[in-house]
Amino acid sequence: MFTSMLNNWGSLLAQLRVLDLVDLALVWIVVYRVLLLIKKSGAVQILSGLGILAIAYMVSIWFELITFNYILEKFFSNLFVIVVILFQGEIRRALAQIGSNPFLSGQRAVEETYMIEELAKGMVACAQRGFGALIVLEREISLDYFIEEGRPLNAEVSSELIQSIFHPSSPLHDGAVLIRAGKVVSAGCFLPLSKNSALDRNLGTRHRAAIGLTEETDAYVFVISEENRSVGMAHSGILQVDVDHLEIRQTLYELFGLSKKFERVHV
Repeated sequence: MFTSMLNNWGSLLAQLRVLDLVDLALVWIVVYRVLLLIKKSGAVQILSGLGILAIAYMVSIWFELITFNYILEKFFSNLFVIVVILFQGEIRRALAQIGSNPFLSGQRAVEETYMIEELAKGMVACAQRGFGALIVLEREISLDYFIEEGRPLNAEVSSELIQSIFHPSSPLHDGAVLIRAGKVVSAGCFLPLSKNSALDRNLGTRHRAAIGLTEETDAYVFVISEENRSVGMAHSGILQVDVDHLEIRQTLYELFGLSKKFERVHV
């Protein structure tokens, strides 16, 4: 039997063409990109819902539930359009990434360096002036399903913009700023509060919101305390307090994949 299996596999491999291998590779790439899209969007709940509807559709066929089957059949006949609507933001970003020009990578590195320095400078300036702030950096998982977006901006990151948003007289200063792909996408966003009962009761709403978002996503959240005039950093549900300018810059460079080492100057 084992010999027969080897012979069957050998005959199958002998019939494979180069185009068949290319075909398999393309299918693998498409499947991989779809799985990556699911991971980035954090849409496990949506997929679970679609799975439940698929099971209900099979049950409707089995038990001949005519009306219920008709409704589900119409739903699944438009499934492609529904998926495009649900994941339009992620699909748009994926296509933009595919179409990005690799010859402009050096220019992007310069732009990201400028953005990092401006962002770090803006955080430190807010802390020094006693402005409370929440700054969210989106990473692999899309935050569209986890935060309530405020006013759309789509603006370049600058120290002046960060300070003006979180100035106490600004109508957007109570919310968070969302940074996606190096740009300020929106301001005045609301984040989910942490449900961890073991947190220090002295933590304010901003710190609990920073921890809450990072408990559910891979985002980095910088939180600035107006009382202590200090910068904190949350990731994976862990809050690091009293982060200095050097640590902020080092973390930002690492998040954007730019290799740069900083050394402390001891006086």
